Amino acid sequence: MNGTTKLRRHVSASDVEDGMVLLDERKGRYFKLNPSGALILRALLDGSSPDEVARVLVERYEVSEERAAADVDALTAQLADIGLVVA
Repeated sequence: MNGTTKLRRHVSASDVEDGMVLLDERKGRYFKLNPSGALILRALLDGSSPDEVARVLVERYEVSEERAAADVDALTAQLADIGLVVA
């Protein structure tokens, strides 16, 4: 995924103790992100590139660069597919 990631207008995000919750206000549905998912989304929303986010995951969770990059891409694609973000 390239470009800037933004929440859709009808989506709100709230940090919670163990991650993040996204609310799709149109559908009244909540989506919960675990701590690593929350880290990915927060960083992307703050303007970090997918590569920069992957490097943070490598440092924090001691995963391979390939795994981290795949996780960033997969989460971004999934959130875009269900209409929560524009990526």
